[in-house]
Amino acid sequence: MRVCTLVGARPQFVKAAAVSPALREVGIRETLIHSGQHYDKLLSQVFFDELGIPTPVPNLQVGSGSHAVQTGKVMIRLDQFIHETGPYDAVIVYGDTNTTLAGALVAAKENIPIAHVEAGVRSFNSLMPEEINRILTDHVSQWLFAPTETAVENLEREGLKKKTVLVGDVMLDATRMFADRAKKQFPLKSILRRESGDYYLATVHRPSNTDIRENLQSIFSAFGQLALPVILPLHPRTKAVLGHITVPDNVEITPPVSYLTMLTLTSNARCVLTDSGGLQKEAYWLGVPCVLLREETEFPETLMNGWNTCAGVNPQSILNAVMREPAGPQCRFGQGPEGRPTRMIARALLEAKNDTT
Repeated sequence: MRVCTLVGARPQFVKAAAVSPALREVGIRETLIHSGQHYDKLLSQVFFDELGIPTPVPNLQVGSGSHAVQTGKVMIRLDQFIHETGPYDAVIVYGDTNTTLAGALVAAKENIPIAHVEAGVRSFNSLMPEEINRILTDHVSQWLFAPTETAVENLEREGLKKKTVLVGDVMLDATRMFADRAKKQFPLKSILRRESGDYYLATVHRPSNTDIRENLQSIFSAFGQLALPVILPLHPRTKAVLGHITVPDNVEITPPVSYLTMLTLTSNARCVLTDSGGLQKEAYWLGVPCVLLREETEFPETLMNGWNTCAGVNPQSILNAVMREPAGPQCRFGQGPEGRPTRMIARALLEAKNDTT
């Protein structure tokens, strides 16, 4: 079986680092393509170097741009590559980026079966571009690999039950695979001159926060009222607008960090404050409370017993959420019914290919 996998953003590199070895284990030949949606070395190449991901062939180098420009460039360049190097038995896409939607549309037009990893995730906020990407990708895919029971229920409501497989969350596989390596290669003392629990970790990158000055200032105002330092690895989108707001003295800005470094920072933080879809999950699995700087989450399981709290951008809501303590144990969020999600995905693809030959 020969598959084409399309990645383009930091969370997708992490997911591919977990899934690609499982594909190789069952004999699936994979061609990995990088769209170039994330092109900064600290948001892209470092992940391939650090996580042992095969070098993509090719990098489509689409760069930044509007949603239409970015999606269109990926479609044009991917379509050309597939025509030159195909045929492929499947195209694998991850998550909810413009790269994901572009890959799904190209494959659908070429009648190549699509496997969507992390299918069925919904925020129910139609103003989020990611929500549009998720829904459209799910509805043209042949394999819907759902990370949770909630995602399965979402897909069933949309009439997609027959194509849905509950596998668990591949990011949980990645967290398990790399947490020990992070602890050994990047201990906290090699990153910060701080003790475990003596800082908050924050990330802010969603357009709803970065593109609205009042929202971003409210978030930073809340950071300034926290009693501990706030470590903020700075996303390029946030960096571009930082000059328009007041940054409190306790906010320590750093360049973007690698995945392993981020795992160390997350696991040792007092609390994580983020608008990221992936980081809220990693905090949960690492047993660190999280405050989501949004009004909704795609992963409602993380809210159970107060491990994650949707605080939005109101400073007092953020401060109240930080002060809360989890009220009970974590659930089995993200764990598949048969162990490793990545192995279930590889087996499902291979079995489907064997059934057609």
